[in-house]
Amino acid sequence: MSIHLNRLNKLKESIQDKSQALLITNEINIYYFSGFQHSEGAMLVTMDEAYLLVDFRYIEAAKKIASGCKVIMFKSLNNSILELLKAHGIKNILIENDTVTLSAYHRINKAFSEAGVSVCSDDSLTKAILDLRIIKDELEIEYLYEAQKITEKAYLDVLNYVRPGVSERTVSIELEHLMKKYGASHVSFDLITITGTKTSLPHGVPSKDIIKEGDFFTMDIGSLFEGYHSDMTRTVAVKSCSDEQRRIYDIVLKAQLTALYGVKAGVKAADIDKLARDVITDAGYGEAFGHSTGHGVGLNIHEEPFVSAKGDKTLSENMVITVEPGIYLENRFGVRIEDMVLVKENGFENFATLSKELIIV
Repeated sequence: MSIHLNRLNKLKESIQDKSQALLITNEINIYYFSGFQHSEGAMLVTMDEAYLLVDFRYIEAAKKIASGCKVIMFKSLNNSILELLKAHGIKNILIENDTVTLSAYHRINKAFSEAGVSVCSDDSLTKAILDLRIIKDELEIEYLYEAQKITEKAYLDVLNYVRPGVSERTVSIELEHLMKKYGASHVSFDLITITGTKTSLPHGVPSKDIIKEGDFFTMDIGSLFEGYHSDMTRTVAVKSCSDEQRRIYDIVLKAQLTALYGVKAGVKAADIDKLARDVITDAGYGEAFGHSTGHGVGLNIHEEPFVSAKGDKTLSENMVITVEPGIYLENRFGVRIEDMVLVKENGFENFATLSKELIIV
């Protein structure tokens, strides 16, 4: 059985009866269930069968790549779906309520209701897909490890560029080049490579700003491999490091390690956030840590479970999360350290292999 058919069979368990079907239009979810990436189309899942509907541009590739489903070429997507609904006697269809736009919902509802098919837009399909995607299977874990491997290789190479006189943007461009050279299809997100006082900006944007001696340099980076993201942050010192910089770095590292060693199945995501936050708060910098401690990673760079004070998920084996506390001193400097980890029954596996001791480059 293909891994995609296995995923589809699990999804079919959420179908109540033979008169109900699931309509998936989110491209990422379609890829998750079929293994085929494309920019337009849909997936229809009934209790008996799954169909991937693509247009002429993708039909040849879809037939070669997609698995676990039947591939159909459409000229009119709605008409093709309606034909399938009629063939299977479908009277009720569920859609993803988190990604379908209001205008798309109105179009779908109008077309299907006229054919006697009701459209359900509650969160039941979204939740069913989330419950599957939040637990990574063997293939997903393999892809995530490869994405991390690519990121680390590029990071180690680009450290040679982090020196006085080089711009933030130069480092960012070189990182992206190296990631693609080593096998990434793209970067996971707009890379954060910032220096000096800009390191106090959690989501600072690389510019022509020049690295100077005595700066901290923060790199929040990741690569995309077979649709899966990696996410890692390292902060390094350039040529020298003040006592204050080292003290702040050590506090963040302690917070990150404390939270990491609290990760295991059965622990609430909010409790992991508290472990990191308490260390930083007890050191007197609670107000300087204003973002959540982490988030899930997979086909999206940010997905469930969210590791924050409001995180309502309990960690389960084979969830993937980041642990990334930070301290940001406005107009002075900031430090963030981030690893991506795999939750296990009695602990975690760290995708990252790089040291987190402060490096002076």
